[in-house]
Amino acid sequence: MVGQFESGKDTVQELTESAASHIGAIATIITGAVRDIARETGDWFTDVIEMREAAHRAREDQHHQDDAAE
Repeated sequence: MVGQFESGKDTVQELTESAASHIGAIATIITGAVRDIARETGDWFTDVIEMREAAHRAREDQHHQDDAAE
């Protein structure tokens, strides 16, 4: 027969193991979310940079066309 002390110890051990498992799963979810946010933010900034560069090239092309037409 298991004594009261050992029963209490087993309960604490089970709770600790359960908490560690759940916290690990939550940390994995958060880590994945942070990674995905960083990736999407980086992709968005890349799009912004590419659009700015394209607009700059378009202005330069228009300027060269205007100069050639004169």
